[in-house]
This record gives sequence, structure tokens and C-alpha cells, in this order.
Amino acid sequence: MQIVIGYGSALLCALVVIFGDTLIKLAADQGQPLHAPAGLAGLSLYVLSGMFWFVAVQQISLGQAGVAFAMFSLLALCAIGVMVFDEPVAWREIAGIGCALAALLLMVRVA
Repeated sequence: MQIVIGYGSALLCALVVIFGDTLIKLAADQGQPLHAPAGLAGLSLYVLSGMFWFVAVQQISLGQAGVAFAMFSLLALCAIGVMVFDEPVAWREIAGIGCALAALLLMVRVA
């Protein structure tokens, strides 16, 4: 159960950060300052993500949490880039996703 809570918290942390990143990106693309509502909302979400991170590192090692966060972030940000911002995906991104997934699988420790 500890591993589920740890990786689940890392996933929630990544999703909250990604949502915050998306709000900040939208504000930046629209030429808004960081103190505009979308920018402030994005920054506020970083605080919430810190709470999920705290739970994650209580349950799993820092290395495991770091690799999980990076992989979850990579997958979600690539998807958002393609779907929301019409960014292309090249073979390098696909290879990077494969490497991130392999790293996560190598880091998982089931006790």
C-alpha cells in the first residue's frame, strides 16, 4: 500500500504542477504578466503540489519519487503540447518517453 500511496502522490503532484504550468503558459502566450489571474493561479498550484510531494517522499525514496515525477510530467506535458499548443512530436520525444518509462520500471522497489 505504501508504494501505491507514494507513486499516486507523485502522480498527483505532477498533475497539479502540469496544470499550473499550463495556466502560466497560457498567460505567457497571451502576453499577460505573471501577476495576472492565470499566472497567480498557476503559482498557487505549485504550493498544492508541494503537499503531494511531501506525502510521496514519505512513502517512497527520493529517487523513486523523482523518476516517477519526471516520467509523469514528461508524458503529460508532451500530450498537452500536442493537443493544446499544436506542438509536433519527433522521434526524439518518443525515444525520451521510452527511456523515462524504462527508468521508472528500473527504480520501482516493491517491498
